[in-house]
Amino acid sequence: MQQYYKHKIQNFLVVSKIITIHYFEFDKNFRTNGESHDFWEIVYADKSDIICTADDREILLHEDEMLFHKPDEFHTLSANGVNAPNVFIISFECKSPAISFFEHKKIRLDKNLRGYIYSIISESKKTFNLPYCDPNMKKLVLLDHPTLGGEQLIKNLLEILLINIMRSMTETEDGNTTFIRQQEMGKKLIDDICTYLRANICNSLNMDKICDYICYSKAYLFKEFKKTMGKTIFEYYTELKIEYAKQLLRERTLTIREISEKLAFDTPNYFSKTFKKVTNFTPSMYQKLNHM
Repeated sequence: MQQYYKHKIQNFLVVSKIITIHYFEFDKNFRTNGESHDFWEIVYADKSDIICTADDREILLHEDEMLFHKPDEFHTLSANGVNAPNVFIISFECKSPAISFFEHKKIRLDKNLRGYIYSIISESKKTFNLPYCDPNMKKLVLLDHPTLGGEQLIKNLLEILLINIMRSMTETEDGNTTFIRQQEMGKKLIDDICTYLRANICNSLNMDKICDYICYSKAYLFKEFKKTMGKTIFEYYTELKIEYAKQLLRERTLTIREISEKLAFDTPNYFSKTFKKVTNFTPSMYQKLNHM
């Protein structure tokens, strides 16, 4: 019988506990009183800028930037009074020496790393009962029927995110360039479509316009987009418009009718129906709910 050697895995960075997980859609005047605690916290600006403090430092986080608060660091969070931000926050316990790398770090996440944030959010919604926009939540409560392995996946995704951030800041890796190019070719088409949709969020698009711009047939674009994104081009386009509408509602500079017109909906009534279909709230209900 051949002898095998069992390699003991060295745990470089271990998240031992998750304390809170939040995804906030704040209004433009939101401000916290501040707090400190004996565990780590990550603040990620998903949409628009936010203003953070860490002890005596004031830090402006731009969209797609992430800030780490170390244990016992007093910190606050506020909107800038102009834009209504979307913010992801996760707090956790980690005793690994490697975690000290993140002290006083503000990091801009590239496209590849942002996917881990959205995966954590997705798993969290299927695992925990997360109250809508509740800054005072202090304890995670499991759903009655949480998704299989959700807690472990959240922990693993956070560890993978942290390790990949460290790698991106300390290493240069040469991969299989031919394979990467093939992947990027497929993804570039979807990126080009998404970029075009975002650039025309305040216009009214149809498939002819999109096909003329991308230079592919309707059938091919429809198939590739649905396969990659899990939804049609116009489902995604509608969601982009509603996400922007949510921000405008929280900023309170335009009326519901003006927002409807700005986003090129046929009528305010159609806008309201579409908004409710996507969010489960009418625009006025959503605006009241997010007035903090």
